[in-house]
Amino acid sequence: MSIPHDPREYAALRSWVEVPQGSDFPIQNIPFGIFSTGDRQPRPCTRIGDQVIDLHVLAKAGLLNGIGVDPAALEAPTLNPLMAAGKTGLRHLRGHLIGLFRSDQPFLKERTTTVREALLPVSEVTMHLPVSIGDYTDFYSSREHATNVGIMFRGPENALMPNWLHLPVGYHGRSSSIVVSGTAIQRPMGQMRPDREAPPVFGPSRQLDIELETAFITFQGKPLGQHIGVEEAEDHIFGMVLFNDWSARDIQSWEYVPLGPFLGKNFGSSMSPWVVTLDALEPFRTDGPRQDPEPLPYLRIPGRHSFDIRLEAGLIPKNGTETVICRTNFKYLYWNMAQQLAHHTVNGCNVRAGDVMASGTISGPDPGSYGSLLELTWRGTKPLKLGDGGERRFLEDGDTVVIRGHAERDGLRIGFGEVRGEILPARE
Repeated sequence: MSIPHDPREYAALRSWVEVPQGSDFPIQNIPFGIFSTGDRQPRPCTRIGDQVIDLHVLAKAGLLNGIGVDPAALEAPTLNPLMAAGKTGLRHLRGHLIGLFRSDQPFLKERTTTVREALLPVSEVTMHLPVSIGDYTDFYSSREHATNVGIMFRGPENALMPNWLHLPVGYHGRSSSIVVSGTAIQRPMGQMRPDREAPPVFGPSRQLDIELETAFITFQGKPLGQHIGVEEAEDHIFGMVLFNDWSARDIQSWEYVPLGPFLGKNFGSSMSPWVVTLDALEPFRTDGPRQDPEPLPYLRIPGRHSFDIRLEAGLIPKNGTETVICRTNFKYLYWNMAQQLAHHTVNGCNVRAGDVMASGTISGPDPGSYGSLLELTWRGTKPLKLGDGGERRFLEDGDTVVIRGHAERDGLRIGFGEVRGEILPARE
């Protein structure tokens, strides 16, 4: 049951599982996640349309034999054991699943008992954080975002720091506070210095913000002391998710000198539940921005290593309606994922299965494509108008933020679903 190599034939594939018009999850996607129900413990799944597919049920029925995947991994509460199969194993699994659910392959459809047990409406399941995250790194790879922030804090003549065009800048975040979409976020407490002529104060953040990001999840890397070359980096990437790295700008601006983000970032980051593989995104490869000056040799990589992924963020006030506040695109990132991973490991740092590498805020060239309220309101000086007549400088208690993303070309749409979170009042 092979996947068609012809792009048009591949895009024309249909499933015997119903896929609603405009769904992020056609048969060509086959993302991976972790779900549970009242009588099923958390375990791996995929999704077609609005149906979640229990991979353990398919394995138990003998439908996933001989493809290089350990059946025990399909009963695990995270995707980490499944990721031990590596890129080749996951590619075989994804291809096999596409074969099972193709409309012109009725073999599985006719096994009605297995189908009834394996397919569950997405509305009836609980989705979990897909991987056990050992380490988390956040990059700063959008030139537009870095430039905007630099102008605000240092002026246009010093917007980009001297190193920015030479390496993917990043910092190590806190994996323990990464939560799955739908988990509420408590407004953080901390030190701030709103008046530069007065001592710092302590209290709830008054400048709570979003960061519209994506993230990639790694397979097991190389041993400590070895590095992953830029040309092989994508072989170590399991897939991508949507990511909201909530940020308390007032806490951050007081604390970040000299060692960078700390309490202004580590109180919470939200991740979408579905991991979309790079194979699923292959039809949407595109060129990234031209890099000038040319990177050092260990960061040089020919070919197309960005993806045309449309991203948007919506803000929903408590008891209000949604306003889309940002539309941007993954392809605007200056530093691509292969360069990020190569730089991360060039000093011999080892990465493990389940490590999360976030892109940093993804901003585009015009104000409507800025991926944070810090930029959209220009540090609170230009309030953002909402559809219901309200306005925002930064987030208020009760606000919900929803980030969505999908790629679409020639009738084929591959998406991520959403990552959503509501702001709760601080616990003083």
